[in-house]
Parts: sequence; C-alpha cells; structure tokens
Amino acid sequence: MHKLALVAGLFVLGACAMDTVNGDGRGQPPGLQQSQSSEAPFEVERYGNFDQPWAMVFLPDGQRLLVTEKTGDLKLYDLRRRAAVTVTGVPTVAYGGQGGLGDVILHPDFEDNRVIYLSYAEAGEGRRRGAAVARAVADLDSEAPALHDVEVIWRQVPKVSGRGHYGHRMVFDDAGYLFITSGERQKFTPSQDMEQNLGKIVRLHADGSIPEDNPFYDQGGVAAQVWSLGHRNPLGIDFDAAGRLWNHEMGPAGGDELNLVERGKNYGYPVVSNGDHYDGRSIPDHPTRPEFVAPKAWWTPVISPGGLVIYDGDKFGDWQGNALIAGLSSRALIRVALDGTDAREVARYPMNTRMREVEQGPEGYVWMLSDSGTLMRLTPR
Repeated sequence: MHKLALVAGLFVLGACAMDTVNGDGRGQPPGLQQSQSSEAPFEVERYGNFDQPWAMVFLPDGQRLLVTEKTGDLKLYDLRRRAAVTVTGVPTVAYGGQGGLGDVILHPDFEDNRVIYLSYAEAGEGRRRGAAVARAVADLDSEAPALHDVEVIWRQVPKVSGRGHYGHRMVFDDAGYLFITSGERQKFTPSQDMEQNLGKIVRLHADGSIPEDNPFYDQGGVAAQVWSLGHRNPLGIDFDAAGRLWNHEMGPAGGDELNLVERGKNYGYPVVSNGDHYDGRSIPDHPTRPEFVAPKAWWTPVISPGGLVIYDGDKFGDWQGNALIAGLSSRALIRVALDGTDAREVARYPMNTRMREVEQGPEGYVWMLSDSGTLMRLTPR
C-alpha cells in the first residue's frame, strides 16, 4: 500500500480530523476512531502581535513571558499591560530560511539564579551555519531589560551550508539535565554519523558539560553528547508525568513522527521513514528494519508539527497527560492521548492559521503562537 494511502484524514466540521496511526509504525486498521465533538472545547483570546515568533516561556510571576522572534529579538511581554519591550544582549543571530532566534527556556533554579537559555542559528565561514545554545543571566525587572554574562554552551558540529532543519528545541528533566534537539540540516546521512551531532538529541549538564553516564560517553568527541540518534527535524520535546521523554519531528514527503525517546536508541532516519523523498524516491518504511525504533504515532498527510507540550493542568480536565502539538501546514492544535508508551491522535482543532508554538501557562490555560505573529490564550468554553 502506498504511504499516502495509509492514513486518511477525516475532518469533523468545526472540531477535528484524524490522521491517526498506531504504535508499531503501521497505519491504523480500517474503521478509524474519530472525535464526535461538535465544536472546539475552548475560546480563543488574542493578545499581542510579534514579528515571526518562534517560542515562548512564562516567568514565575505568571504575568510576564519571554517570546523569541526569528529575526533576532527577544521580547518581554507583560500580560497586564499587553505590551512588549525588547531585551538587549541577545547573541548575534544568522537569520534566513528556517534559521534565526529559536527556543527560550528557564534554568530550573531561575528564581534564584535568573539564568535563561536561548537557541539560535549561528553563522560560520562562508555560507555555513549551525545551531547554538547560549545561557545568560537575565535582568528582567529593570526599565531596560538585558542579558548579561552570555556564554555559548553547545554548538552543532559541523556547521554546514543550507538554511533548514536546525531543530534546537530544549527541555530540562527533573534531575536538571538539559536536552537539546539537533536537526540533520537537510543533509540526511549525519543522522547516523556519530562524528557529527546533527540529527541527534543531546543531553548535557546545565553548564554545557557532558554527563559521564550518557550512552556514548566512552566514544568521546561529539558522540559523548548524544542521547539518541536517527532524527530528522525535531521541533518539539517534552517530558510526561512519568518522566518519559517525547519528541515530534517533521518527516520528508509524509511520515511526521511522535517518538518516545529512550537512552541510546536509533530512530532510523534516513535509512527508514514512513515518508518518501520529495523527488518521489521511496524510503523503506519502519517495519522493514525492526532494529530501528518506530514512531509511536505518525501522520500522512503531514501535520507539520511546530511545537509540543504535554498538558498537566486542570483547566482542561480531559486533556491531562495529553500531548498538544502546534500544527503548521495543518493549521491546527492536535491533541494526542499518551497511554503509557502508546500514542494516538484523539482530536484536531482547526485554528485557521499556521501554529508555531504551544505552551501551558502557570494557571493551566493553553497558550499558542501563530506563524503570522499572534499570541493566543485558549480558555475552556
């Protein structure tokens, strides 16, 4: 069966579509389950507008958040005043294509040390570029908010030509380890090359040093950073309540993935994929190579996942423990039920615009950023 026929999208007017697949990497059998919702269970309140926003993170006060703009600006946005100011001191960003200022997260002890982390595209020699992660002390309470003591703690190796697939999403686990997604920069083979950290998920200490219990630590070099390999364009990463790490990534022509990320595992790209090359050449499906870990859910037609959060708030009771995905080409909020180590899409809510980022606010509301620049809060009906 052709991959494009594996998963048929069934839209329910005003609510959701189902492109669900089951956890062994094969298409859902006949008789797709679908949500019977008659309307989205939330209302959308629009806040500020930004220039090509990419990521956001709430500050502990719950009234302010940091928003990155791909062009290179970091904004401090005040929800009460509905106003933004620019934070100075951001590293120089190589803007262009898919590259620019990327993710922003807080150090687990932010309230004490005021440290934040930024990912971004960094220029190299000639037309070469690569993702980088910097940490800095953030003075956000003055009239002129600024970053100080900026230090680059990680870089993609090597820098390559091209303007896509940086990945560079970040998350801390409960033990204080920093996980960074690293795209394969549209070069395919680096995902399987342990002399490069492209196409990998890496695990570091908060200062950028390498934990000695990483699975490939004894190999040295950039291999020592690697937690998992065989990834393509991983643009979402989060932990569930049980401490399991999940990521989503864009497939090629088909085959967007949601993966349960485990220590030292290989997820197969570009040897296997449930999509094909853009020029029509086939890529073997995951079931043909069982030594590679298959996605827990995948989508053809694609959803183009842009951001991920695993919801644990109480404002949307039915959503607890679900993965929420911001869809770009799908122009939707996709809700995926996580049942232990299994995953299945249960609802898709049309947002009528490309959605770049989704986060949970301190009070349990869901917040989203659209590619067109709008900050949105979703509140229960």
